[in-house]
Amino acid sequence: MTQEKRTPLRRKLLLAAAAVLLLAGLACGLYVNDYYHADSLALNTIEQPADGITVSRQDRQITFAPENPRAGLIFYPGGKVQYEAYAPLMEACARQGFFCVLLHMPGNLAVLDMGAAEGVPEQYPEIDAWYIGGHSLGGSMAASYLSSHTEEFEGLVLLAAYSTSDLSGSGLQVLSVYGSEDRVLNMDSYEKYREHLPADFTEVVIPGGCHAYFGCYGAQKGDGTPGITNEEQIRRTAEAIGDLADLKGIAE
Repeated sequence: MTQEKRTPLRRKLLLAAAAVLLLAGLACGLYVNDYYHADSLALNTIEQPADGITVSRQDRQITFAPENPRAGLIFYPGGKVQYEAYAPLMEACARQGFFCVLLHMPGNLAVLDMGAAEGVPEQYPEIDAWYIGGHSLGGSMAASYLSSHTEEFEGLVLLAAYSTSDLSGSGLQVLSVYGSEDRVLNMDSYEKYREHLPADFTEVVIPGGCHAYFGCYGAQKGDGTPGITNEEQIRRTAEAIGDLADLKGIAE
């Protein structure tokens, strides 16, 4: 083949490759920009928190601080959910005595920054005991991060989530919460990975609860019909998380 014939072919191949990359980039952009938005209750919680709770925005995180925190909680949001949607849950946990750190994820996907919790406890040296957790994909990613940082935490909170990493011998306190009407959580995977948790882990099934009601972002595609209010599910979840910390004997 002559040089003249090779050059147009090479140009066509380069143009085709560029077109494929452009389409892939557009598809990725459309995917990450199609997400569940925090509702007005969640946004108002940040702007007007309950008495005794101080809310602060920092670089890629929002903190919810009670007057006398007894432990810290780092939280990974669910996949394709605006992280502010979990403000009511974080406020409820702060009222239980937790200093809560709600983390932003790139593209609203915790899988893109599994190590987002790195260095967070060091930012708040006044907090002696830390827990980590998350909702759905966020819970699974929090568990994966925890698997290589078990000495830094007291326990794990899984909300409609499971751990693909083996934590069965970690000695950590683990809480798993899901709603009875959840139709998004893959129960086959949940049961499959149950053995990855310590034998004494705590499981709480909220009657009437659904997948989306751990946050405040409206109905989620494929979810079941809830039998309780969003506020009730958040209240019960926060109480269960508070009980988990009590199991470690952390003083009020």
